[in-house]
Amino acid sequence: MSKFFFKGRIEKKPKHESFGYNTKRAAKLGTEANPLPLTVASNERKAEVEAILAENQLFATITVNVEAQEDLVELDTILNKPTTTVFEKTPNRNDPCSCGSGKKYKKCCG
Repeated sequence: MSKFFFKGRIEKKPKHESFGYNTKRAAKLGTEANPLPLTVASNERKAEVEAILAENQLFATITVNVEAQEDLVELDTILNKPTTTVFEKTPNRNDPCSCGSGKKYKKCCG
């Protein structure tokens, strides 16, 4: 067969792309390999922040700078992650009714 009529892929697709291996994964903040960059105004505040980090098993590079404004945004985002809201499942038509009547949902409240 001539190469002019070939419509397939010339080079093979690498296996890790088709099996879900994420090659562009971002490094997680707060680990030993990627510590949080934090700035505080005093040594007392540095001790408070180090206690919070030790409690939550996080790692950070803390800079003490009197003139600079305190920067703890990354720490706040890691500590205050939003939680997923979970709703109660609505019953199917043939499930028992949730009001306690003993009837099926479709005959009682549905």
